[in-house]
Amino acid sequence: MGDYNRSTKEIAFGDVPANVIKSVQTYIEKHNLGDILSSPVMCIVSTSEKIKKGLFGGGAGPRLLIQTVILTDRWLILADNVDQNALYIKSMQLRDIAVEDYEKSQFYKMIPDSGVNINGHFTDVNEIGTIFLPLGKDAAGDKFKSALIEAAQKAKL
Repeated sequence: MGDYNRSTKEIAFGDVPANVIKSVQTYIEKHNLGDILSSPVMCIVSTSEKIKKGLFGGGAGPRLLIQTVILTDRWLILADNVDQNALYIKSMQLRDIAVEDYEKSQFYKMIPDSGVNINGHFTDVNEIGTIFLPLGKDAAGDKFKSALIEAAQKAKL
């Protein structure tokens, strides 16, 4: 499983931490996105903890990544907290992205891991990009993966 222990926990929209909601609302206002939080479908917290290897703890990359993810009927909103620093918010309309199960991607053979690759147009970026959303190999991770893939497919209809 790569260099991280990953776990995913489903949470109710009302249980999204207040600091995350505040950061997301500031982001929404900055980008004039309107009422994109009105129809939450599923919310998760994905935690990735670096596996300590050797004397110096495992090399490059964050030691701890906590991502709070809000999936609505039309939007995907990610709140990344890397090593307990400031939150970084990203969003994308589901109709503008393609979602691929990482375990079915060409990269999985080189670097085994679990999650999804998201390719498409992000709200605050002009060009198309790709990100990896890590998910645990657990019930909540599998449920979210399926929900996201299905929601992105439905949004294109």
